[in-house]
Amino acid sequence: MKVDTKNKNKALESLFVDPTQIIFLDANFFIPPDRSGLKVRPIPFSKFCEIWLDPIFEEFSNLAVHEAVYNELVASAVKEYADAKQSENPSKLRVYSDTDLTIIENSLMETYISRLAEYSQYVPELDNAKDRGEVKSLSFMAVKKFLYFAANDTLPRRLIRDADKLQTGLDDMELLEMFDVIYYLYRTDRYPKDGLRLL
Repeated sequence: MKVDTKNKNKALESLFVDPTQIIFLDANFFIPPDRSGLKVRPIPFSKFCEIWLDPIFEEFSNLAVHEAVYNELVASAVKEYADAKQSENPSKLRVYSDTDLTIIENSLMETYISRLAEYSQYVPELDNAKDRGEVKSLSFMAVKKFLYFAANDTLPRRLIRDADKLQTGLDDMELLEMFDVIYYLYRTDRYPKDGLRLL
């Protein structure tokens, strides 16, 4: 993982000031990292919840996913966790749906989807699974003017950080990567450092 230590992440700075802002999560934030190629024992989901998911939901009160990402949470433990967070009162996880869009917003979203799909493996006509969650989430966010997307993937990094060059229309959006959130949790001094190091 490449960590940019020269430039400050504006999203991270803003969240230190106001952690109640809405943050959309990609599916990979819910899934323990794949360590199969590193000859290291995988992190059990229960441990992953303890050192990663629980602290995130404790620190940030307005976490959200688009329905396309929610549908990617297929592992039973992951789905149960997301469902439990969604059904808490007040809800700790909001699932946004395309039915939340007006007719005009729906047309605009289709334009964003076409534009973003060009740089991904998602084919709107086929509605295939590859990159669907990222493309639909970012398109929905662009239409509704949401600012923060948390992901641990190269596609959203490219679509957001190279928005001007690629003309994706995501110029106002900011990306939070896993290491940004690990740093945030570390700085709170409320969570065991060995758990954060394990991530």
